[in-house]
Amino acid sequence: MMKRPILGITMGDAAGVGPEIIVKALNNVDIYKIAKPLVFGDAKIINRAIDIIGVDIKCNIIDNPEKGKYQAGIIDIIDLDNLPVDLPFAKVDGRAGKAAYEYIESAVKYTMKNEIHAIVTAPLNKEALNLGGVHYPGHTEILGHLTGQKDFSMMLTSPKLRVIHVSTHIALHDVPKVVKKERISKVIDLAQETLKLMGFDEPRIAVAGLNPHCGEGGLFGDEDEKEIVPAIKEAQAKGYNVTGPVPPDSVFHRAANLDEFDIVVVMYHDQGHIPIKVLGFDSGVNVTVGLPCIRTSVDHGTAFPVAGTGKASENSMLEALRLGAQMAKVKFYDLLSK
Repeated sequence: MMKRPILGITMGDAAGVGPEIIVKALNNVDIYKIAKPLVFGDAKIINRAIDIIGVDIKCNIIDNPEKGKYQAGIIDIIDLDNLPVDLPFAKVDGRAGKAAYEYIESAVKYTMKNEIHAIVTAPLNKEALNLGGVHYPGHTEILGHLTGQKDFSMMLTSPKLRVIHVSTHIALHDVPKVVKKERISKVIDLAQETLKLMGFDEPRIAVAGLNPHCGEGGLFGDEDEKEIVPAIKEAQAKGYNVTGPVPPDSVFHRAANLDEFDIVVVMYHDQGHIPIKVLGFDSGVNVTVGLPCIRTSVDHGTAFPVAGTGKASENSMLEALRLGAQMAKVKFYDLLSK
């Protein structure tokens, strides 16, 4: 029988819903059938979340992944002990931002040594990160820095649609500067590789156009013909099943409703985020691809309005855990089969 992969769950911003959705997700016994969840966080804060949710779970503080019990009813945690127990809910706080970064940093350390098999992240608050002295736009860029990678991308998945981004956290007027053949080709490669980890034998990849009607022969811009088309032809020459450029106003319907494609390569942040969040706001998963480690995440923010109430949904966290386990089993098949 294949061993369960160890999933390192980073607690995120403690002023938000991260601790609560972690506790709710780990109250689901099915997670323990497919993985060994290990929290990187602050035990005081997790215990506070346990009290809020009102479940019969205990924390098991360990200093090494090998020492985890990994059984239902117990949350194994590497306790960084870096926050006060009375940290206010729903307030931007530099202490929470700095602590959230430290959880990621610790998880990456173990992942790079293959002592855990994937990282699953709870949400950050970007303003709190910066107040805490951590000057990155978000998880994707932090993980790229910590792992020494530059060619990475954001993938979003939901039950009906998957998208992967050529550009993310940049101003809209800067997008055409990034939509270049080399970058698009790399993202198509990442889409192919990642879908293989997700269990797709022959991924069907669509590439969205940048401009309305894919530029309409240059009438609305020439990026589609000059940059996107050559990248698609290069991918097709590698044997990939790639279609495009497909007009952005129809490609998501064809992928999600007509099941023509397994993933859509999108050119900028909102081109991909809007359809994903319309189709599966509570069940989306964010995947950073192109890293030496697997990283999945909830596809929502810190949800300050409901932080501390126990009302936040754990659905996205559950989906992130399931996907992290699936990808880890493929990537570490030989190791986990021993």
